Amino acid sequence: MMILAALMALQAHASDPIADVLTADSEFPLAGDVQESSAPPLNCIGDFVEGAAIICRAEAGTVVTLGDQSATADDEGWLILGLNRDSDEEMTLTAVLPSGEMIRQVHLIDQREYDIQRVDGVPPRTVNPPEEALVLIREQSRMKAAAYTSRWEGAGFADGFIQPAEGVISGVYGSQRVYNGEPRRPHYGLDFANVAGTPVYAPADGIVTLAHPDMYYEGGLIFIDHGQGFTSAFLHLGAVQVEVGDIVSQGDQIGEIGSGGRATGAHLDWRIKWRNRYIDPALVLELDPASLR
Repeated sequence: MMILAALMALQAHASDPIADVLTADSEFPLAGDVQESSAPPLNCIGDFVEGAAIICRAEAGTVVTLGDQSATADDEGWLILGLNRDSDEEMTLTAVLPSGEMIRQVHLIDQREYDIQRVDGVPPRTVNPPEEALVLIREQSRMKAAAYTSRWEGAGFADGFIQPAEGVISGVYGSQRVYNGEPRRPHYGLDFANVAGTPVYAPADGIVTLAHPDMYYEGGLIFIDHGQGFTSAFLHLGAVQVEVGDIVSQGDQIGEIGSGGRATGAHLDWRIKWRNRYIDPALVLELDPASLR
């Protein structure tokens, strides 16, 4: 009972870190002009809903475009796509095979409603940083942007994802955050509140592209590219147990839950980004790529 009470208290006080610094302004290929004709089927899983990931298999080298972003099927035919928090109500998916043949699909995107979450007691310096902290913040923003340009040739996403830590869900994807009474950008992660030192595991295979023990907003921070730039971020870590360049397997321990950066209690904030789109980790956990094998 004492443990349960502690977890519930953590749920009440754990908060979300900043979202607007986890950005990377990179350009990605757009759909080309192609001639439409009959083609073999494109096999995909995932619902067309805001924040969803779509995993597909097609002939190696097939280029699939969803909106303004494209991905190329690897040697085994795997590729992954993503939908942003605020997507258009209708999007066109095209798949261009190496032969030049094309599949064209028009999808209606389910629109979601998001809650407002008010978080008080956040360290003021992480809501309105002092002038002397801005140089460090900009430097760390460039570091994160560079890490987001990774395009690992593996396909860790093709084996599905597991929950990276045990804990009480204290924050969900998409909710508008109000810190100390001041509105900020939406929360893009899934929060697990638990005691400091709780193990954090790799949810899928990948390569570590960033590992820092104490970022200004995020505390201990790790990025893992699971393939084709589909990148997990793990925020507020109290311990970082991997290094940049490490190849990790699903279930490997990578760190421990902490409370650094913009946080009011110990928790893990797990985020996923694909290209310029933030993905809902809860929806990713529901995907089972086994049907595509």
